[in-house]
Amino acid sequence: MSQSTYTVEGMTCSHCVSSVTEEVEQIAGVRNVDVDLATGKVTVTSDTDLSIDDVRAAVTEAGYQLAS
Repeated sequence: MSQSTYTVEGMTCSHCVSSVTEEVEQIAGVRNVDVDLATGKVTVTSDTDLSIDDVRAAVTEAGYQLAS
Protein backbone atom coordinates (compact mmCIF):
# COMPACT_ATOMS: atom_id res chain seq x y z
CA MET A 1 0.00 0.00 0.00
CA SER A 2 1.08 3.53 -0.73
CA GLN A 3 -0.19 6.81 0.68
CA SER A 4 0.29 10.23 -0.92
CA THR A 5 -0.97 13.68 0.03
CA TYR A 6 -1.69 16.47 -2.43
CA THR A 7 -2.95 20.03 -2.06
CA VAL A 8 -5.94 20.95 -4.20
CA GLU A 9 -6.78 24.60 -4.85
CA GLY A 10 -10.27 26.02 -5.23
CA MET A 11 -12.38 23.70 -3.07
CA THR A 12 -14.92 25.64 -1.01
CA CYS A 13 -17.77 23.27 -0.09
CA SER A 14 -18.86 19.67 0.39
CA HIS A 15 -19.79 19.40 -3.29
CA CYS A 16 -16.17 20.22 -4.14
CA VAL A 17 -15.01 17.44 -1.82
CA SER A 18 -17.42 14.97 -3.46
CA SER A 19 -16.32 15.92 -6.97
CA VAL A 20 -12.63 15.51 -6.22
CA THR A 21 -13.20 12.27 -4.31
CA GLU A 22 -15.25 10.72 -7.12
CA GLU A 23 -12.69 11.56 -9.81
CA VAL A 24 -9.63 10.44 -7.83
CA GLU A 25 -11.35 7.18 -6.83
CA GLN A 26 -11.53 6.28 -10.52
CA ILE A 27 -7.75 6.04 -10.83
CA ALA A 28 -6.70 2.39 -11.06
CA GLY A 29 -5.45 1.02 -7.75
CA VAL A 30 -6.93 3.73 -5.53
CA ARG A 31 -8.37 2.26 -2.32
CA ASN A 32 -9.30 5.36 -0.31
CA VAL A 33 -9.51 9.12 -0.77
CA ASP A 34 -9.67 11.45 2.24
CA VAL A 35 -10.27 15.15 1.57
CA ASP A 36 -9.79 17.84 4.22
CA LEU A 37 -11.74 20.85 2.99
CA ALA A 38 -10.23 23.23 5.55
CA THR A 39 -6.65 22.61 4.41
CA GLY A 40 -7.25 21.50 0.82
CA LYS A 41 -5.26 18.34 1.52
CA VAL A 42 -6.21 15.18 -0.33
CA THR A 43 -4.73 11.95 1.00
CA VAL A 44 -4.88 8.98 -1.36
CA THR A 45 -4.26 5.38 -0.36
CA SER A 46 -3.51 3.07 -3.27
CA ASP A 47 -2.11 -0.34 -4.12
CA THR A 48 0.98 1.21 -5.74
CA ASP A 49 2.55 4.63 -6.17
CA LEU A 50 0.35 6.86 -8.28
CA SER A 51 1.45 8.95 -11.23
CA ILE A 52 1.20 12.65 -10.40
CA ASP A 53 -0.11 13.13 -13.94
CA ASP A 54 -3.01 10.76 -13.25
CA VAL A 55 -3.88 12.57 -10.03
CA ARG A 56 -3.57 15.98 -11.71
CA ALA A 57 -5.86 14.83 -14.55
CA ALA A 58 -8.49 13.55 -12.11
CA VAL A 59 -8.43 16.76 -10.07
CA THR A 60 -8.63 18.83 -13.26
CA GLU A 61 -11.59 16.75 -14.46
CA ALA A 62 -13.33 17.58 -11.18
CA GLY A 63 -12.80 21.29 -11.94
CA TYR A 64 -9.90 22.06 -9.61
CA GLN A 65 -6.11 22.12 -9.73
CA LEU A 66 -3.22 20.73 -7.78
CA ALA A 67 -1.09 23.32 -6.01
CA SER A 68 2.35 23.53 -7.54
